[in-house]
Amino acid sequence: MCGIVGAVAQRDISEILIEGLKRLEYRGYDSAGLAVISDNKISRLRRVGKVSELQAAIVETPIDGHIGIAHTRWATHGEPNENNAHPHFSNDTIAVVHNGIIENYESLREELKSQGYVFTSDTDTEVMAHLIERERKTSSSLLEAVLSSTKLLSGAYGTVVMELANPDTLVVARSGSPLVLGKGIGEMFIASDQLALLPVTRQFMFLEEGEVAEVSQRDVKILSPSGEELSREFEETSVTHDAGDKGQFRHFMMKEIYEQPDSINSTLEGRLNADSVIIESFGNRAPELLEKVEFVQIIACGTSYHSAMVAKYWIESMVGIPCQVEIASEYRYRKTVVLPNSLFISISQSGETADTLAALRIAKEQGFLASLTICNVPGSSLVRESDMAFMTRAGAEIGVASTKAFTTQLTGLLMLSTALAQTKGSLTSEQIAQVVSELRQLPSDINKSLEMDSTIEQIAEEFNEKEHCLFLGRGEQYPIAMEGALKLKEISYIHAEAYAAGELKHGPLALIDQDMPIVVVAPNNELIEKLKSNMEEVRARGGQLYVFAEQDSEISENTGIKIIRCAPTGSYIAPIVFTLPLQLLSYHVAVIRGTDVDQPRNLAKSVTVE
Repeated sequence: MCGIVGAVAQRDISEILIEGLKRLEYRGYDSAGLAVISDNKISRLRRVGKVSELQAAIVETPIDGHIGIAHTRWATHGEPNENNAHPHFSNDTIAVVHNGIIENYESLREELKSQGYVFTSDTDTEVMAHLIERERKTSSSLLEAVLSSTKLLSGAYGTVVMELANPDTLVVARSGSPLVLGKGIGEMFIASDQLALLPVTRQFMFLEEGEVAEVSQRDVKILSPSGEELSREFEETSVTHDAGDKGQFRHFMMKEIYEQPDSINSTLEGRLNADSVIIESFGNRAPELLEKVEFVQIIACGTSYHSAMVAKYWIESMVGIPCQVEIASEYRYRKTVVLPNSLFISISQSGETADTLAALRIAKEQGFLASLTICNVPGSSLVRESDMAFMTRAGAEIGVASTKAFTTQLTGLLMLSTALAQTKGSLTSEQIAQVVSELRQLPSDINKSLEMDSTIEQIAEEFNEKEHCLFLGRGEQYPIAMEGALKLKEISYIHAEAYAAGELKHGPLALIDQDMPIVVVAPNNELIEKLKSNMEEVRARGGQLYVFAEQDSEISENTGIKIIRCAPTGSYIAPIVFTLPLQLLSYHVAVIRGTDVDQPRNLAKSVTVE
């Protein structure tokens, strides 16, 4: 779930490997390393910490060569230290980098130990290195050895293997963890994300599930899981965003918060008529498929799960059909019942989230009417394996804490709800036109929320010494409160939880005291009076309320209540608009507390392991 870069070329590739790792730093990691074949040996450097530490080490101890592999690691097996950093070796002849988790590594480790292999790390990856070295002794090629080794593995892996005896070829294998090949002029590249390779190529080929490939300077040989040779062409990417520049902003997260008006404009572009949603935006078959839908099942993880929960409110209220939302890691491990004419929706920023991808593959065997993914990455596994795909067009999101990916997901889901309502006739033409009008107004309303930045920065000072926080919302704002709590805990490390405000009396009131700030999302809607009663429950127990309310709200500032006034907005788009102040609050609290905003501890951007 971290970064892989590999290269085989006619030129020195050390700087290419380092630059590729830098472009993958957004994924989150705790150590970095690279290995290059030079002077008839595999030279390796590994460092705990940032890629800059590895880069400095190369300046002190230069290593160069025409073939090499590099990796940023997010610890799963074994603590973050130099011995556990990738690449891993076997007898100084085989080098391996790996994303994923090998589930049967313990039994393989004991078997290999009994055969004389010596382990120098606590990782599951080192098992792969020794296993491939063992299989190589009875194989005609490294490709054959890797293919036979993968048949002994259980779990997920995206791996690149290099062999001292074959200094002009890399072998790659993919099962559950993405890999992409890039083609230059007389050179080939490998990465876990095409963004890593944009400085050197725009020609890409994605490795599919279970495939193994042999990569040389001018050629790629791909084998299916059964060993059959496959044919596939490189295609030029349409990705133009350079993810490596923060511009005027201190952090990528703040840059991406401010990019949201433009990102949402991109999401909407070409997908709206004057007074309706263009249903074909969800795929050429969308008009006929959406008309048949009688039930919706949404699967997602983390922030994407919160967008799914908002969509449940929209779909059931606007379309009048049942909508079930479930965390992907739960869905894939329980027996489920699929109702007739059910639409399966997966939501993921990266399109490679392991649990979500596994849930889609299960769903394809369960008899769903069709599958649709809401995703930000063209060419990702979810996009390739779903029947329909709606690209959010958020652009590359570097900060681990999702911002623009979330609001563009919500935008797409509101458009989907509207498209379903159009096909079902569940809303009048006037109501459809109202939703479209609000969608068109959304970028402007987001800009108005950004104007609250300095006000929110001042309020954030009051959270500096706090260790716990509650977020409250009702209706479709409850998932927004959940997202606000997630953002605060992710980047400031303050323990934060969210509750539907009506649940306060069923337990959470026991936590309320003067040291517990309570953040309330309070747009003017039909639940505002109920929400005011819930706030009084907090005030009566000495809690400090921070209420995000619209400017014309009748909620007034009083003892124990601070009001942060938000510009009025439409009722359909209110959940999207009210997300912005919570993002800004979390950001400023994190900056004040001095945490690593863009790469918070223990977290990774693209979660390609269970």
